[in-house]
Amino acid sequence: MNDIIQRAVEVLSHDGIIIYPTDTIYGLGADAFSEEAIKKIYEVKGRDIGNPISVAVCDADMIRVIAYVTPQVEHFIDEFLPGPVTIVLKARSILPRMLTGGTDRIGIRYPLHKTALAIIEAFDSPITATSANRSGARDPASPDECHVFHNYLIDGGVLPGIPSTVVDLVDNTILRAGAHAERVSFWLEEI
Repeated sequence: MNDIIQRAVEVLSHDGIIIYPTDTIYGLGADAFSEEAIKKIYEVKGRDIGNPISVAVCDADMIRVIAYVTPQVEHFIDEFLPGPVTIVLKARSILPRMLTGGTDRIGIRYPLHKTALAIIEAFDSPITATSANRSGARDPASPDECHVFHNYLIDGGVLPGIPSTVVDLVDNTILRAGAHAERVSFWLEEI
């Protein structure tokens, strides 16, 4: 494991916050199973507790551990992930309820970015996947646009800057159009 990944895992293991590159924008990462770490994410973002926070995973098996996956969802995963799409699924009780904002649903990112995947794989657990900015601020596409508290920043250079498309696969609706929105919309029309 290289030093960058190892340092990121150390920070995550001690309820710290990392800023990490993805295939869209910079993410704010913390241990998704630690309520203390999640509270820190809400605080540094200035985000209301009732507003859900997505998580990032490194493979489809990790999705199945934290959420209910139907055959239709399996098909969607095969078609779009890893990639710049956040899927919203019914959360399993293993996740802290705070992440779901009381909705019992969880947004899940499976990013197509080797550094993000390596961190999550080495940590062997989901991490938060909210944007590395204050709530309502511009999505950060470069490290110098990340103006929130963090313990460690992984510089991945300039990223595409287009946020992920958020698709609720319980209700089959697009909640936020972003990268690949047209493809996702077409897929939803076909089901």
